[in-house]
Amino acid sequence: MTTESVPAHHTARTMSVTTAVKTTVHPPRGGARRGPAPHGSFDAWDTHGLRRHGQLAGLLTADVLAYAVTAALLAPHDWPGPLLALLALVPPALHACRGLYRPVLSPSPLVDAPALGGLALLQWLAIAEVLAAHDPQYAADWRHIALAVVSQTALCCAARALVHRARRWSARRSPQSVLIVGRTALTQQLTTTLYDHAEYGMRPVGHVDIGRAATVPAPASDTGSLPLLTSTQDVSRAVIQNAVRHAVFTQPPASDTESDALLALFAEHRCALWLVDGGAAVGQTWRRAAGHDHLWGFSVTPLHSGLHRPLARTVKRALDTFVAAVVLVCAAPVLAVCALAVRIADGPGVLFRQERIGLGGRPFTLLKFRTLRPTDEQESATRWNIALDRRMSTTGNLLRRTSLDELPQLWNVLRGDMSLVGPRPERPYFVTQFSHTYPGYRDRHRMPVGITGLAQVNGLRGDTSIEERARFDNHYIATWSPWRDMCILARTATSLFRLGGS
Repeated sequence: MTTESVPAHHTARTMSVTTAVKTTVHPPRGGARRGPAPHGSFDAWDTHGLRRHGQLAGLLTADVLAYAVTAALLAPHDWPGPLLALLALVPPALHACRGLYRPVLSPSPLVDAPALGGLALLQWLAIAEVLAAHDPQYAADWRHIALAVVSQTALCCAARALVHRARRWSARRSPQSVLIVGRTALTQQLTTTLYDHAEYGMRPVGHVDIGRAATVPAPASDTGSLPLLTSTQDVSRAVIQNAVRHAVFTQPPASDTESDALLALFAEHRCALWLVDGGAAVGQTWRRAAGHDHLWGFSVTPLHSGLHRPLARTVKRALDTFVAAVVLVCAAPVLAVCALAVRIADGPGVLFRQERIGLGGRPFTLLKFRTLRPTDEQESATRWNIALDRRMSTTGNLLRRTSLDELPQLWNVLRGDMSLVGPRPERPYFVTQFSHTYPGYRDRHRMPVGITGLAQVNGLRGDTSIEERARFDNHYIATWSPWRDMCILARTATSLFRLGGS
């Protein structure tokens, strides 16, 4: 962290903040381990995660309760109760698709009321039509539907208002550290605003200006000033020492190496990103969510990639776990046949274990069916491709061409080491080599690695361009969604019949 500082208003209030920035060091989460916790691990449930997931759980509960009360009191008495209870999951699903669970700094149930009402109308009309089609005796009067829609919307708004009030109370009592990124006219105004309005739960701990030259003379420092961070190393140190959970941008992130490194750093530490008064276009990598959010009058929109959507990440992890478990059970006979074939053709040692690099640059042990016994550990770690190796048996060659040798990686998915879809993991030797040669290669580790990925379904597997693979992988991370994962899995399943392999 540099000694350069910028003055902040309200010296008395900022004095304690400044001292905390310079001296307080928070131990890394999970003991001595560096970097963020693995996807799906319990270490990911830090204070920020608990608050974020707690608010999400509160909104989900509010929506379900509003529907349950409406269905219990206002639904026609002859409608089947068990079916109505089962349909309690419909409102949260519709609200999630509409984006009503997105992170918001200044939530307002009244602003969301039109969307809540429209979705409630769609929901009750669909329920009425389905029941009437099943049995004409369940046909509902339009007045029942109208009353149910109005009541559910009102109850939902009231319950959400209570959740937002609880969030503001919690944020005021336990503010989280925030960095202000950019040196514009808004920088000092935002700092003062966050000090004056504790209900946002943001405590400024530093200003970031990566582009500022280190040779620029530092202004006189005083006890009420915040540190000015001028390098990614300074920012990384501040993020770790102060447990920074938010980064507020006063201008859209630039498309250059320094900005990309800064964004990757924030993504690695799971910081929420916000753009204030973002009238200019945002780069393709960082998408802007629609809404009417503001920070005490400053227009603000969340900046996020695929990694900054907690509900979608939860869906991804749930999909990974469910599909991997089902496939492992259903494919048990195939796994047994493959293991027996390897044992007969190539002798003992059915499984091949190899160190690979996963999320956040952390190593893990990848499992495969052994298709070739390497001469030594050095060959295993540094030899690029063995597709044409004559030592490979017919069984090993068949397993590789059908990709059946990858099936044990489903266990890696269940463990949380990998995802079904993501950038393919590589060995440490090649990660180091490629990171120095190809720009953006290291950024692939922002997302959990996968058994298959966008690059693979586009034919980039085996001895193909690393630069193109990194380009596809980073594009997948920037535009990721659960639906895209399902599309990639479907394309992977069809590609198995073409006997590609590597």
